Amino acid sequence: MFEGIDLKNLNLADMLNQFQDMAKNSKDENAARIFTSKAGGGMIEISINGNSEVIDLKIDDSLLEDKDSLQILLISCMNDVIKQSDENKKMLAMNMMGGLGSFGQK
Repeated sequence: MFEGIDLKNLNLADMLNQFQDMAKNSKDENAARIFTSKAGGGMIEISINGNSEVIDLKIDDSLLEDKDSLQILLISCMNDVIKQSDENKKMLAMNMMGGLGSFGQK
């Protein structure tokens, strides 16, 4: 159950520091990731970073005269790119828990 862990030298403070380092590295890696979604055959394109901040938005000029289509495509594109970011955050959390060895498993 505790493979690779020397229980004689087990130090809770060291484990906490390791976990904090893993969390910071994961957060930094995630912030650098870019997620992009397109809708309407590429008429709308949104890119966000791993912190779910919009970093780019492209709208085809033809949509500027069709408010309803623009709204529908924007909503679709935003929902898709946010879902991508959320899935990535879940994957990172699972990977971090797996990195804790036996402590992160049921």
